[in-house]
Amino acid sequence: MKKTILLLSTVFLLVLTACGGTDDTNDAGNERELETIVLTDVGWDSIRFHNSVAQIIIEEGFGYETEVTPGSTAATVQGLRNGDINVYMEVWTDNIKEVYEEAIEVGDIIKASTNFADNTQGLYVPTYVIEGDAERGIEPVAPDLRTVEDLKKYPEVFKDPEDPGRGRILNAPSGWAVAERIDEKFEAYGLDETMNNFMPGSDAAIVTSLADAYESGEPWVGYYWSPTAVTAMYDLTLLEEPEYDEEIWNETRATEFPPNDVVVAVHKDFPAQAPEVYDFLTNYETSSVLTEEALTYMNENDADADEAAQWWLNENQDVWTGWVSEDVASKILDSLE
Repeated sequence: MKKTILLLSTVFLLVLTACGGTDDTNDAGNERELETIVLTDVGWDSIRFHNSVAQIIIEEGFGYETEVTPGSTAATVQGLRNGDINVYMEVWTDNIKEVYEEAIEVGDIIKASTNFADNTQGLYVPTYVIEGDAERGIEPVAPDLRTVEDLKKYPEVFKDPEDPGRGRILNAPSGWAVAERIDEKFEAYGLDETMNNFMPGSDAAIVTSLADAYESGEPWVGYYWSPTAVTAMYDLTLLEEPEYDEEIWNETRATEFPPNDVVVAVHKDFPAQAPEVYDFLTNYETSSVLTEEALTYMNENDADADEAAQWWLNENQDVWTGWVSEDVASKILDSLE
């Protein structure tokens, strides 16, 4: 009799485990293939913000753990292709066009949704460089500056403090794919004749350099993009380039940046590993305006990405509740109180 009870107890435990007696199940009661969903941080605030939004929804709404793996563009895209990274919240597709299209074509990754498409990028100057600022007593120092190619005529305006007689243009950090595009533009426009191509160590280094120059009313020129807290906070002018032409772009990069869909991408196995989370990500859609709201909040309140995400989710319930079911939205709303 004792043997029979022991046998029945063992069978019951096995059945309980198989039927989802642990927390490692999805909403349908099936055993989960993933316990932790891995996202990536490539070094700028907007991807950190979108990571935090996704993490709150994934953790509070679907019960998964999450973690974030930092790295360069090349390393993280390869990690996504390999499956070491599951979700990539901001793939700037045209900055890595060849790699992205190859990865999609061979099936290594899947585009879940377009996060936002209303974005710009290129070389910026503070508007007072061109127009001056009467309220601050700043005179225009380059009133005829209009295009990126014009920059080579102004080395004395954008002086390189470490190389007298030449100017300095701040590129993107070396680990970013777009830095190579700026390198190619330097050659295409002949900027290297009079200007130095300065590679900062991080996004923070660019922002600090711009902020210092802006506060003192000094000239500055460098790479940046929108949506960011920087472009929302400062009055900047994007220098002009010829209208985008695919053939010229592919040959020399001597046009404006191509239209750039910023997408949410996942590893090929992810839809089967976490189908309910994948469904949510297929609905994930914001805009430059919505993203800049959060980035401005971060800047004005000295908040980190997690704090900004909490604030943004409270402020934009009409947006994100459409990405998930009512039941999941209710769980998330409860967690925000």
